[in-house]
This record gives sequence, structure tokens and C-alpha cells, in this order.
Amino acid sequence: MADDPLVPGATPRGDPAVELALVSKSLGGKLVVDRVSLRIARGEFFALLGPSGCGKTTTLRMISGLEEPDAGRVLLGGRDAAGVPPYRRDANTVFQSYALFPHLSVGRNVAFGLEVQKLPAEEVAARVHEALDLVQLDGLDARMPHQLSGGLQQRVAVARALVRRPSVLLLDEPLGALDLQLRKEMQIELKRLQRRLGTTFVHVTHDQEEALAMADRVAVMDRGRIVQVGTPEDVYERPATAFVARFLGDANLLPGTVRAVDAAGAVIDVGGGATLRAADARGVAVGAAVEVALRPERISISRGDGATHGDGLSATVEEVTFVGADVRVLARLPSGAVVAVRRPAEESPRPRPGDAVRLVAPPAAVRVLAEPSSI
Repeated sequence: MADDPLVPGATPRGDPAVELALVSKSLGGKLVVDRVSLRIARGEFFALLGPSGCGKTTTLRMISGLEEPDAGRVLLGGRDAAGVPPYRRDANTVFQSYALFPHLSVGRNVAFGLEVQKLPAEEVAARVHEALDLVQLDGLDARMPHQLSGGLQQRVAVARALVRRPSVLLLDEPLGALDLQLRKEMQIELKRLQRRLGTTFVHVTHDQEEALAMADRVAVMDRGRIVQVGTPEDVYERPATAFVARFLGDANLLPGTVRAVDAAGAVIDVGGGATLRAADARGVAVGAAVEVALRPERISISRGDGATHGDGLSATVEEVTFVGADVRVLARLPSGAVVAVRRPAEESPRPRPGDAVRLVAPPAAVRVLAEPSSI
């Protein structure tokens, strides 16, 4: 496995609970997972993040055994899982739909898998009680699923998956059916539960904020491939591609040309005589065509057209929108490009449409992307 081609950040510290080695899968004649290699450590909360159709759920289904790869290997705990049916894998899945049996009580839903294994009734009862206690549903074992809210049903589904004590818990968009406030509460609960148990969680989601808030590491998928793996801060602050920059929150993408590279980084010409300095110049060469990614919240605004300022981009404010805690400013550069800026609402004075301003970003916040935009 040491020679598998992995994207940067794909190899964790510690023993792997899940390994994918050049895994590919086609469905309906279409390649949906394309040579994915990945290692997920024991006890890690790992997120597979990407838009609909990128292959993340199919990847999860191959780990669970609900799909078999066309090529490559899936290993669980170091053992090749080829041909091992889902019920014999040391991994359980929680689905977005919960998939509870409507005619069985909460307790019977949780006990079902253990009863199929024909475990002694005393052991089943003890483990069901333990699982319901973990998800804070102790005492609700006699309720029917229809008597519970969506959030409580989700907890039942988690308890049913955990009662078999799997080494790996697979979560397929488990919070997608919940409203915003409940989804945020359940994010906290699932993270608390994972830390308490030390179980490996592999969480599929298209919700960027959810992945960043919950995961120890995030793999961003695009068109069947993993394009970046890293901590939430890594993938947000240092996106590897324009796709990652745009998919993970707001990002300004400006085409540019590398004018100079030195010990302090790189100087990028972004048109109209404007330049930006980037602190990280690895992999770029003078004359190269690149894109520059700037997070709106990392840009500050100063008044004036720059006659008395030595850095930043001259711009004209076109629109100012109040969005709660922040103000969103759209400013046009001489090149015609429009840059979005987010500043705290309490900042004063607030810019107004028509103002000549200077946009300043620290070199550490200027990310140079060698790969052209794909979305």
C-alpha cells in the first residue's frame, strides 16, 4: 500500500481503519468513482465532501459492501473486504432516510441486528439500553418511530448502527432531512458521541459548513476523484484548486500572471496594472498563467484611490449589502473584475456605492492556483 498514489494529505497518522486503493466504479455505463486512493485512521472523524453526483455516496457504499468496486481494493482494519457482504463487515451505515422499521418500537428497531445474530436476550437488552443511553434516548424504547421527531428518529438510527459496536460508522447525509437549527444541534451531538466512543466515523455530506465543523479531516471530491484532503483549516485556507476554493465558501478568483518570485513569495499581475503578493510561491514560475483565490473576509478596505498607499488594489464600490453580522461589499477593479468583500457590520465608516477604495489582503491570504477554474 505504500506506493499507492495519494493526493496530499490523504495519509493519516496512526493505523488505518479504512483503506481505498485505486478504487473505481461505473454505474449505468458512467464512471462515477475514478481511481480513488485514501486512508482513514482509527478513531478519526472523516468527511467526504462534494456536490451531488461527485461519487461520494458510491464511495461510501463500496466501503459498506452495498456496492463492489469494478477495480481496486477496499480494506477494513487491514483486511481485504472483497466479497464480504455488508452484514459481515465491521462497519454499519446510517442513512439520510433513517430506514427505521415503522411497525417496530424504538427498542426493537435498535435490537433488530442483534436478534438476527441470535444473541442471548439478556445481552440484547443490555446492549440496547447502552446504545439508547449513548444517544440520550434512554426510557424511550417503547415509543414507535412515528411518535418521534426527525431529530429523535435520527438518534434511533445512530443507536441501531452503534449497537453492533462496529469499528467504522458510515453516515450518508444523516442530517439532510433536518431543519437548520436541529441540524446544527445534531452536528454537536454526533461529534460529542464520536469523541466519547473513539469509533471511526466516515461522513458523506454536500454541506461545506457541516464538514468543516465536524471532521478531523475532509476529502473534497469532484467528478469521481478526490482533489484535496486535509484538515478543515487546510482545505479552506489553502485550497488546492479553483473548484475547492469556490466549493468551500465564498472565494474571489482573479486570473493573473506571475511577474516575480523571490524569498518573500510571488508577485501576481491581476490586470489593469494591479498586483498582489502571495506568500506561498511553491510550484509557480515567472510568466505562468494562474488564478488567485481571495476569501472575502480576509480583505480589508481603506478609503481613497491609493495615491498615498503602497499596496492593495484600487477599486470602486458598486454595492453594499447588510447581511446580519457582516456587510457584503462588491467593488470593481480597473480590469473590470468584481471583488466581493465581507467586513464586520460594526466597522465604521461603512463604504458607500461610488466610493474609491483600496482593497488590501495580507500575502498569507493570497492563494495562487495553477489549475484553471472548472466550475
